[in-house]
Amino acid sequence: MIRHKGPISGIATHGGRYVATAGYDNQVILWDAATRRPLARAVHDHLANHVAFSPDGRYLLSSSSDYTARLWSVPDLVLRAAFSEHGDDVEMGVFHPERELVATASRDHHVRVYDYGGRLVASFAGHRADVISVEWLAGTDELVSSSDDGTVKRWSLTTGALVSDIDLDGVETDTIAITAAGLVYAGNDRGEVVRLTESGTRNFPAHEAGIKRLVWNEDAGTLVSLSYDRTVKIWRIGADGTPALAASASLPAAVWPRSCAFLDKDTLVFGTFGSCYAVYDTVRDAWDLGGVGQTPALNAVTVSQGRVYTIGDCGVVHVDGKPAAETGSLCNFLIAAGGRVLTGGQLGRLFDADTGAVLLEHRSPLNCAAAFERGGVPHVVVGAYTGEGLVLRVDGGRVEHVATLPLHANAVKGLAVADGTLFAVCADTSAAWFSTDTLTETGRLQAAHGKIANGCAALPGGRFASVSRDLSLRLWRGTSATVLPTPHDHSVKCVAASGDGRRIATGSYFGTLAVHDTATGEWSVTRPATAGISSLHYDAAADRFLATSYDGAVHELA
Repeated sequence: MIRHKGPISGIATHGGRYVATAGYDNQVILWDAATRRPLARAVHDHLANHVAFSPDGRYLLSSSSDYTARLWSVPDLVLRAAFSEHGDDVEMGVFHPERELVATASRDHHVRVYDYGGRLVASFAGHRADVISVEWLAGTDELVSSSDDGTVKRWSLTTGALVSDIDLDGVETDTIAITAAGLVYAGNDRGEVVRLTESGTRNFPAHEAGIKRLVWNEDAGTLVSLSYDRTVKIWRIGADGTPALAASASLPAAVWPRSCAFLDKDTLVFGTFGSCYAVYDTVRDAWDLGGVGQTPALNAVTVSQGRVYTIGDCGVVHVDGKPAAETGSLCNFLIAAGGRVLTGGQLGRLFDADTGAVLLEHRSPLNCAAAFERGGVPHVVVGAYTGEGLVLRVDGGRVEHVATLPLHANAVKGLAVADGTLFAVCADTSAAWFSTDTLTETGRLQAAHGKIANGCAALPGGRFASVSRDLSLRLWRGTSATVLPTPHDHSVKCVAASGDGRRIATGSYFGTLAVHDTATGEWSVTRPATAGISSLHYDAAADRFLATSYDGAVHELA
């Protein structure tokens, strides 16, 4: 049966009849909205990020990390055109409301416009970082785009020029929504809904963590916001454009707060970490997760006391391949310290990986962790999507929160500790150094990487390695780095180093493993999976690297 095998990252609807989903399993699936039965499937060469229906429902546009957007006929999902001029992931694509044109937003910093035949009509350059969102202004040939550079830009297809450029104080803005009257709203990483007008901007506090998606419903006159604080909020827009909160709901553990769409004026559909989408009745405040089954994707692996622990999207801890504990939702990391193994993820909760017991709750998802000793006592630091580092004392069977470090202003993507120094890399490309003795900052670089940093590892002598979407491996000595090009041609997701630091393993979203020999300067490359490599761990006892992939496999690299 057709089902997703990885998280559903994008969702769209048409006429109350169809639902389309895009998944991290590379699949695009068309569903019958009435029965939630799959009707057809299409496949990208890499992660599918977003889907959108044409105004007449005859076509579906999908956007992917394979650097393409693709046009499919509905309902058979036959490929009609591929838009392939992008130099990086395509995050989003939208149809022109009246003409046979589509616009795409790419992490190569460009907005592009194509016709239905696949011909490039226009390319807009001007953003200084990844373009995450794009929308057409109703009744015009103008587009609005938002970017990780903290700006919202307006472009004219007629003149090919930049019409306006609004700086949102450098705050990353993942999503925009535009009403038929031309009111523009943005959702930023501070959890604010921002109203943009010709006279300026006005910020409305909305969430406790970053807003990942805004969705406008013209018929209902409502704006929906999704946040990593794991709430969905519905706003009524007043005559003056001011949003007023109409309803709020907590998201079930299976729902990924990245995408949603209106099925009708009272019903929303959401992407999930499971095999099917979720449905929410806003009138009855009722969720329907029927058919949302577990997926096999793995996100982390570690070895403790000779046993191999894994965890992934379904939140089930496996030990030596057998289920051991359940956490209830996607988890991102595993860390061993003080005789315990800890895990955490989207719910913002820290769990005991052997029992599933909740040890700590935070306001945003937990992304990564590192272990160290302080005063001879085991400690762990956990990195959050909201930039904090939660320092925990793990001693005598107790886990105690002892400090919160201001690591970054954005999601912490990787943590490592060596010789009394904590190294933290961030989604905003920055890196920071802290003393594990005093828990104070000792160094910071705002532009430490060319693009989003994804992970880091400790090296002997208080040194570190880090990887990024810029396809480079950085070897850090203090706050100075030697930058090495890697053999990867897609974003490098993770890194781990052997105990002596000679071998540094890197894994990419394209399923490639590349190991760098620091003594010879040589790389060895293999591709054990068509799904992305999600994590790497060096098992010192066996002198091997373990890599997990999004297809649920664990790969060994001696």
